[in-house]
Amino acid sequence: MSESLSDSFSPSVGRPSAARAFQRAGRSGLRSHAQWRGRPLVVGEGLFRNALVREQKRADRFDQPFALALVSRETRRIRDAATWSAVIEALTVAKRDTDVLGWLERGSVLGLIVPEIDGNDSNFLLDIESRIQISLARRLDAETRDDFSIRFHCYAQAKPSTPENSQTSDPLLMGLHLSTAVRAQAGLKRLLDVLASAIILLLTLPVFLVVAALIKLKSPGPVFFRQSRVGEQGRSFMMLKFRTMHVNNDASMHKQFVSQMIKGVAPTGGGSNDTAFKIVNDPRVTPIGRVLRQTSLDELPQLWNVLRGDMSLVGPRPPLQYEVAQYKPWHYRRVLEAKPGITGLWQVSGRSRTTFDDMVRLDLRYAKNPSAWADIKILLATPRAVISGKGAC
Repeated sequence: MSESLSDSFSPSVGRPSAARAFQRAGRSGLRSHAQWRGRPLVVGEGLFRNALVREQKRADRFDQPFALALVSRETRRIRDAATWSAVIEALTVAKRDTDVLGWLERGSVLGLIVPEIDGNDSNFLLDIESRIQISLARRLDAETRDDFSIRFHCYAQAKPSTPENSQTSDPLLMGLHLSTAVRAQAGLKRLLDVLASAIILLLTLPVFLVVAALIKLKSPGPVFFRQSRVGEQGRSFMMLKFRTMHVNNDASMHKQFVSQMIKGVAPTGGGSNDTAFKIVNDPRVTPIGRVLRQTSLDELPQLWNVLRGDMSLVGPRPPLQYEVAQYKPWHYRRVLEAKPGITGLWQVSGRSRTTFDDMVRLDLRYAKNPSAWADIKILLATPRAVISGKGAC
């Protein structure tokens, strides 16, 4: 069985899998668990989680699925070192040379990363499970084996219509990079969002009343525009804006524009690089709507979304469902790794003047290093970007 499974997986050349990344890290002295003479290597918890996150990103980039096998202790009683050594030996025998074995939770859950699998083979998980079960049966008695469970996760980045249907939203994989420090930063960020949005809402109440009156006077229809957007981890929410368009307009123009933008084709409604993210002279926009868009006053109602927790003051702009449907696999991370925001790094770094891929890279850079201080700097830089009008959408 081991030969048949090995033959069913053929590693791709030139792609930096987690196994190769770990091997480089091991040579650099980053191994956090001992490698005994004559004993298998087990990666420490921190390095294994980093390897898993890297493999997830590699899978997103190259659209190459991988599997994760987890062997965990069912009972609470402490297992002796000899039992865990037998489990480690069993997994070592069952795995391929390119697979990575390590602690997902030290002393509790062992993980095995199986990269570069054949996504068209529906039996590969059964093959892996059979190899592990046979290997465990040779080393553990039946009673001891009952104390352990084996779970499998397949990370296969297909092209779902929305992120909610994507396996990238697996909470196990999505939460691996969330250290205690990151969670503390998230709590501080949420506190900043609540306090700042509440204060700004109170201070801008007169602006709300004036803008609402102008919208009502200049065009028939509601004051607010409600639209379903894709938020953090692919969850949909209803985003608020001041209405800037005529009611019952045709969205096909925007759909075509977005499709061209994501594919890197010069949008027909755009023009120069300075307007790559907006439709120039959009006939659907009302006269007062143009003013609201140029000054970004149409975004003010999103402060209510921030107060509710749907959005943050700073983060990636929330896309529409039909935008996400055209994303490349690695683009999905921008709606999976950070809560959407009113302003963000790409807005203050050139706003509409960047390409779509560059915008995603800026969003991912922000999501990778979140901090309250970074949010404050972006918020302070936002008025200048709005006043300059460079790329204002």
